[in-house]
Amino acid sequence: QVQLVESGGGLVQAGGSLRLSCRGTARSFSGVAMGWFRQGPGLEREFVASISGSGSSSDCTDLVKGRFTISRDNGANTVYLQMNSLKPEDTAVYYCAAGSMSRRVGSYVFWGRGTQVTVSS
Repeated sequence: QVQLVESGGGLVQAGGSLRLSCRGTARSFSGVAMGWFRQGPGLEREFVASISGSGSSSDCTDLVKGRFTISRDNGANTVYLQMNSLKPEDTAVYYCAAGSMSRRVGSYVFWGRGTQVTVSS
């Protein structure tokens, strides 16, 4: 069982930055790939970024490439999502998830409860 707790969401103006954190409780946290997903109002949950257990490999959607960066600190059992140059269309609930490195929701077994990010224009 892995428990994930996200933090760092909030309200920010367009062009601003936020850093999301997700702390996990797994003893073998470094062996688990992590992903960030988001779900806007009335929309399906969509892939944002993922990172391998070691942190040596990462992936992100073209929608955030060059603006968002995923990273992890296995010593702190934490994965981060640095979000820069935020746009109103980035407004969503952001979820972290643990599982197999993939862009598919179904590849992740454990999910956090989410943190709200709101970008004002």
